[in-house]
Parts: sequence; structure tokens; C-alpha cells
Amino acid sequence: MPETPEELYERAAGALRMPPVEEWETFPFDGEMRPRPLQPPDAKERPRHGEGGVDCNRCAASDDDYLWTNENWRLWAFDKPTGLPLIVLLESRAHYGEPGDLPDELAAELGVLLAKIEREIRALGEIGRVHVCRWGDGGEHLHWWFLARPARTPQLIGSFAAVWDDVLPPVPEAIWRRDLEALAAALG
Repeated sequence: MPETPEELYERAAGALRMPPVEEWETFPFDGEMRPRPLQPPDAKERPRHGEGGVDCNRCAASDDDYLWTNENWRLWAFDKPTGLPLIVLLESRAHYGEPGDLPDELAAELGVLLAKIEREIRALGEIGRVHVCRWGDGGEHLHWWFLARPARTPQLIGSFAAVWDDVLPPVPEAIWRRDLEALAAALG
């Protein structure tokens, strides 16, 4: 049986360690750091925005707010450029909370679509890798992140790419818009 949150807290409280980040080329920060204390677990899981489809802003969004849509999926970008060359999010049109909630036919379609979007982002040029990620702690509506890492920048590889996105200056808006338009055209 897995460790409970309370057991994890008891084991970790006072025993947190700082990993050797100063040795990692990909770590975006310099200087002395220390982990924050681990807070005790909440009594229950916090509700996510749009829980159960109630007041879900993604369900309420118009197709006009998206780069690309089809009958089951919608792809969108933030309102302005960020530090990485491109970040887009794919979400289900219908409200699902977890990948395991998808019917098998949608799950199969998702696999093909994840590969297609990743391939088209790489085809934009000067993209080293596209990280396809699933974080679902903020909003319940099922969504997948595509984070494009610039080519030939080994310092930005791996899981810190998302942090580097907040550290780097924004991509020039004209380049960002050009890439969004090219991606939308490539997806049809």
C-alpha cells in the first residue's frame, strides 16, 4: 500500500535536503538556496477550478479563442509570448478531468493528435525538443501542455524548461504570431 500524505509528511518533516543543483547545467538559478518546509497535508484534496464541469471557463470558451479546433479537441495559446519559442495547450472539447476518464476512442485519437502537434511544432524550425506535459492541479478540464525548447540550448533541456520560460525574456511578438499561424495552418 502506498505511503499516506501524513506518513510522507512525518518522514520528510525536518529531513528535506537541497539537491546538488549548483552542479546542474540546466538549473536556472545561482546562489544559495534551501527547500521550503513541507507543509502538513490538507484534510482533503483541494477542489480544482471547474470541478465536475461547474463554472469551467474552458467549457465556456468560444471556438474563436482557439488556434485550432475539431469536433473533439481544441488548441490554444496564451495572450502574449513567453520566454520559450512556443507554448500551446490542447484540451478536450467535452469536460473530462483525467486522461483515464476518456473513452477509448478519444484516448486513441489523443495519442495521434499529441504526436501530430509535437511534430508540427518541431517543423517550425529552430526547435530542439517539444515537451508534452500533463499538469492538472489548477483546472480540472483535461489539457496537455506543449513547451517548445529552442534548438542548441542545452541549458534549457529537461524539466526546468518550464521554469526557464518564466526567466527568459519574451519571444518577439512578430515571431511568436508567425509560429502560431504556421502551426494552425499545418493542423488544418
